[in-house]
Amino acid sequence: MLLRNKTTLITGVGSGLGREMASSMLAAGANVVIAARSADGLRQAAKELDPSGERVLAHPADICDEESCEALVTAAVDRFGAVDSVVQVAAFEDAFGGLFDADLDKWSRAFDTNVLGSLRLLRAVVPAMKERGGGSVVLVGSQSAFKVAMPQGGYAASKGALLSAMYYLADELGPDGIRVNTVVPSWMWGPNVQLYVDFRAQTEGKSTDEILEEIVGKFPLRRMTEDSEVADAAVFFCSDLSRAVTGQYLLVNSGELMR
Repeated sequence: MLLRNKTTLITGVGSGLGREMASSMLAAGANVVIAARSADGLRQAAKELDPSGERVLAHPADICDEESCEALVTAAVDRFGAVDSVVQVAAFEDAFGGLFDADLDKWSRAFDTNVLGSLRLLRAVVPAMKERGGGSVVLVGSQSAFKVAMPQGGYAASKGALLSAMYYLADELGPDGIRVNTVVPSWMWGPNVQLYVDFRAQTEGKSTDEILEEIVGKFPLRRMTEDSEVADAAVFFCSDLSRAVTGQYLLVNSGELMR
C-alpha cells in the first residue's frame, strides 16, 4: 500500500471531494484525520469510513481560525504520532457575479478561506512535518482559474492566487523535505454536480443524459471525472511515488483543457 504507516490530514470532509479524499487515503493504507466545521457530519463520516475507529480521527476545525488549525494538528499528532501529508480541500465557492453584480464581501471571504485559510493550516502543520523529516502538501485548485465556465470570478481568482502561492511555498519548504503540489479538477461527478445536472434537466425539460452530453460531449474521454479520481491523484502526490515532484499542478479533467 502506497501510504502504509503514514498519516494524512484532510480538511473539508463532507459529502463530496473531501469524503472521497479520505476514502482513497484509507484504501492506500494511511491513517486519516478528517476535519470540517460540522462535528456531527464528521462523526457520521468517520463511522462510515472506518467503523472500527482505529484509523480515522474526526476533529472539527475551521481553517479561518488559527487556534482551530493548531488544535487540529495537535490532535492528529497526539492520536497518530505524526502528520506526513495534508490535503487542503476546505473552500468557499459562493463568489459569483461579474464586475458590477458581484458581492465583494463574498470575494473577500473566498480569498480569506481559500488562500489565507490554506496558509493558516500550513503554519500549523508544517512544524509537525519538519519534525517528521518532511512531508507532502496537496492543495486543491480549480480549472476555473484557467478557463471561464461559469460566472464564478471570485472563486476562480482565489484559486488562481492559491496556485501562485504554491510555487513560493514549494520553494520555501523544499529544503525541509516538504513538497507542495496542486491537484486541479474541473467538472467532478459527485453530489453537487448531480444536483446541478438534475436541476437543469428538470427546468429545461431534458434528460440527465442530455445535460451530461452538453457538458462532456467534446471532452477527449467523453465523460465526467469522478470525485474519487481526483482523490486518487492526491494519493499520488502524498506518496513516495512523487518524492521528486514539487511545485507542480495536475489537471484531472478528462482532457477538457490541455496545458
